[in-house]
Formats: sequence, C-alpha cells, structure tokens
Amino acid sequence: MMDLKKYELWFLTGSQHLYGEETLARVAEHAQQVAAALDASARIPVRIVWKPVVKTPEEIYNTLLQANTAPECIGVVTWMHTFSPAKMWIRGLNILQKPLLHLHTQFNRDIPWNEIDMDFMNLNQSAHGDREFGFMVSRLRMDRKVVVGHWQDPALQTEVGEWARAAAAWNDWQGAKFARIGDNMRQVAVTEGDKVEAEIKFGFSVNTYGVGDLVGFIQAVSDSDIDELVAIYKNDYEIAADLLPGGNRHHSVREAARIELGLRTFLTQGDFKGFTDTFEDLHGMVQLPGLAVQRLMADGYGFAGEGDWKTAALVRACKVMGAGLPGANAFMEDYTYHFEPGNNLVLGSHMLEVDASLAAGKARLEVHPLGIGGKADPARLVFNAGGGQALNAALVDMGNRFRLIVHEVEGIEVSEDLPKLPVARVLWKALPDMKTGCAAWIYAGGAHHTVYSQNLKASQLADFAAIAGIEMVHIGAHTQLPALRKELQWNEMFYK
Repeated sequence: MMDLKKYELWFLTGSQHLYGEETLARVAEHAQQVAAALDASARIPVRIVWKPVVKTPEEIYNTLLQANTAPECIGVVTWMHTFSPAKMWIRGLNILQKPLLHLHTQFNRDIPWNEIDMDFMNLNQSAHGDREFGFMVSRLRMDRKVVVGHWQDPALQTEVGEWARAAAAWNDWQGAKFARIGDNMRQVAVTEGDKVEAEIKFGFSVNTYGVGDLVGFIQAVSDSDIDELVAIYKNDYEIAADLLPGGNRHHSVREAARIELGLRTFLTQGDFKGFTDTFEDLHGMVQLPGLAVQRLMADGYGFAGEGDWKTAALVRACKVMGAGLPGANAFMEDYTYHFEPGNNLVLGSHMLEVDASLAAGKARLEVHPLGIGGKADPARLVFNAGGGQALNAALVDMGNRFRLIVHEVEGIEVSEDLPKLPVARVLWKALPDMKTGCAAWIYAGGAHHTVYSQNLKASQLADFAAIAGIEMVHIGAHTQLPALRKELQWNEMFYK
C-alpha cells in the first residue's frame, strides 16, 4: 500500500516588515493554526508543514530553494495573510521547481461587524494581498492551482487534498524508471513515442531490456519459493480443482508463479516503477505473463501491453493519485461495443493483464488457451468489475507535444455470465452518450490503451496535466462535438 503521508506540502505565508513585530507575530500564529488544521484534515492525504513567515526577497528565495532540494517536499502552498509586495517573490518564483498551490483564504471566516477597525483590516489583507501575489505569478507565466475559500471549509480541504494527490504522482515520476521488456508490438502507432522528450518533459526514463534478461531471473526461482506463492494463490482466489496440487493443470499455475517471482525480482533489483512487455517477444518464456502482471499492478506497478510505455507510466501515476481511496486504477483496453438501442455499452478488457483490484468480488484463478503469442496456456485472474463513476485516460504523443485525454464514463455491473470469455470483464457507458463520447475520443486521437480509474476525477487529471505542463482534453457529460473540435483547433495554434 502506498503511504502518501511520507510527502509534504510546505506552507508559506507572505507578509512584510511594514506592520511591526506584533502584527507579524499574529500572522505567524494564525498561519500555524491554518497549517495545523490542514495537516490534521482527513481530506488531505499528505503532510502540511508550516514554514516561518517570509518577509523579504532573501527569505522567499532561500525557502523556495530549500523546497526544491527537499526530497520529501512535493509542492508549495502560498498564502498572503497581509500585503506582501510581489516584486519580493520574483527571484524565488523564478527558481521554484516544485508544483505551486495558491491558497486564497482568510484567517477570520466572518467580518466582525461591530468590532472591525483598521488594525483588523491591516492584519487581514488576503483579499488584496493574494491579488498582488497572483498578478506576479501570472506575469511570470507560471501555471499553478488557485483554491479559494475559508480554510476550515471541508470543500476547500477536499480541493487541496485532490491537488496534493496530483502533486504526489508528479513527484513519483521524477527519476522513475520504466522497463520495456522487448520492443513495441510491430506496426502499431499509438504505443510509440519520443522517450527522450518524455524524460525531458516528465522526469522518468524508459529503457529496453532483452527478454533474456528477464528469463534469467525466472529460471533462478526455487521450487520452495513457488510452493509458498502457490499457497498465497489458494488463499486469495477461487481456484478450479484441476489447478490445485495434484490436478492435471497445476503445472500451469506453478509456471505462472515462477514467472511472477522472477519478474518481481527483476523489477525490484532494477528499481523500476513500471514495465511493459509484448506477446511478440517472449523467447525463452513458457507462457505469457498474465497472472504475474495482474498481481504486480495490484501492488502498485504501472503496466501496459505491447510495449506501451506511456500508458504504463500513466497507470503508475494514477495508482499514486488514488492511493488509499476506495476503488482502483488499472491498465485497460476498449475491446468491443454493445449497440443495443437505448443501452449502448463498451466492453473493456485485455488478453490477460487487467488488475483484479477492479473486481466486484473475489477473482477466480483459471488457465485457458490463448490464440496469440504461441506459448503454453497462461494462468490469469477472471473477474467482473464493479459499477459506478469512472473514467478512461490516455497519454498520447502528438509529435510536437504530449496530450492527456480524459473521458468520464459510468461503470456498469456485469449481469451476463460470459462463459466463453475467461478474462477480466469491465462494462461502461460513455458520456455524454456513445456517439458523442466515442467520436470525441477519436477526434482527440485517443489511444486504444487507457487507464481505467474507479476513484479519480477529471479535475485531478487536469491538475496533473497542469503540473506537467501538457495539454488535456476532457470529455464528459457536457461535451458537444462542435465545441470540442474547435478546442482541438485552438490548441493546435496555442502549441505552435
């Protein structure tokens, strides 16, 4: 389980020496109370750490310089309790490398109508102090998140918490390593991309490793380790009788366990946060790694099939963003449609590799033939995903930029048995409707590989895209094709 409490947002309060030591002491006291309340909020998954009030260009610069190099700091929250002349912030903001959230709040919730005087006005100047600061951030052309409201309001705390999740995912990408085991599926376009530009833009690296590198780890797995892992399978999943010890297909389960143990060691020793493989490049492996991939994704690794490293990285980012929330984030593929009038549906799945964290109940471990890859019958977890609010997200390389496409959908409970489809089964309704949603996705150049999320909002992906400095296209309940096509045309001009 990922623990986001290891991360910190630094809480910086701006003021100046003009008001005297008594006022500055009250500013510091109030700022500590605000930071402590946000830190204690269950709606914010990371630590909120108060820093001394900054009153000069030097204090601002040095604090932001420290934020850049503090490994636990994933972002900075700024608040102008009083007026803080914004020219003081120029040098500091120019060197800031961490995400920025501007909290436009005020210590007092209400105006004390009968007692208010100029002392109160001088102390509680956020209404125009934050505007002074906001101008400078805009003048510097810096993207940031602006959150408005009273600091005790649960809605404000939720908004800060959702942004914090995006900042945590961005931090997780910095220096992350993703392994491509083999190459891309041949002749496929959308799984390709500029890995050099990705490392420049996103901070993670993608490198290729021969399948033989992995096979060496698989062959080194001991029988005793396989026995222990098979016992875990028996406890965690429903298992057909012929797959249990003594059954005529138990050897397939043991081989799946051998692959999982070898792959897990390969990823651990390489310090990888995600990986890809392709069924066209599995020389030396007995079966396609289905069960292994499903279980590794459940543990937090990013994955996508056919060498699709962009989706693998996005799966990992979404897992970090959704850590600790009900529901899951998983690699997905739009597979086939149900065009029944009045009940249009999309059936999502993949050959084997869909994270069973999506499952509505206990997954079932099964072994079946696979008519692709030319290997022995692979083990996999078979399940139906639950329903509810969900979204699909894809990261695509448009040549001159990366684009994040987010499509809000409604997950639907699977009511049919599907006895001849022994894979993960995920059903959803496209929003605002099938015709509009699918056409919008295709106009935007959306990939057939996605992250399917049961616990993230489009607004959180928008925060993530803003932090990354990339384009985002949002498809949802209010999408209209003419407006979306104009947006895509405008975006082309903007990014030129």
